[in-house]
Amino acid sequence: MDSLKLEIKQLLIEALDLEDLSPADIDDDAPLFDTDGVGLDSIDALEIGIVLRKHYQLTIAANDERTREHFRSINTLAALVASQREATNAAGETTRKGE
Repeated sequence: MDSLKLEIKQLLIEALDLEDLSPADIDDDAPLFDTDGVGLDSIDALEIGIVLRKHYQLTIAANDERTREHFRSINTLAALVASQREATNAAGETTRKGE
C-alpha cells in the first residue's frame, strides 16, 4: 500500500502542478482540501477525479456522498483505488471460472 500512496502523491503533484511539494511533504492522513492540510480546492478535486479515472480506470460517481470521504486524504484515496482493484480482480476471476 505504501507504494500505491507514493504513486498517488506523485500523480497529484504532476497533475496539479504542485512543484513546491514533494511526496514526502504530503502526510498520508493530511486533509487534501483544508488549509491545515494540502489546501486544494474544488477544481483540484475535479482534476484528481480525472487523473484517477485515467490512471487506475476508477469508477467515481459525482453524486455519491461517499466521494467526498474518498477524497479526504492520500490514505482514503489509496483505499479507494485498492478496493476497486480488488473488485475488478474478483470480477475477472468470476468471469474466468464461468468460461
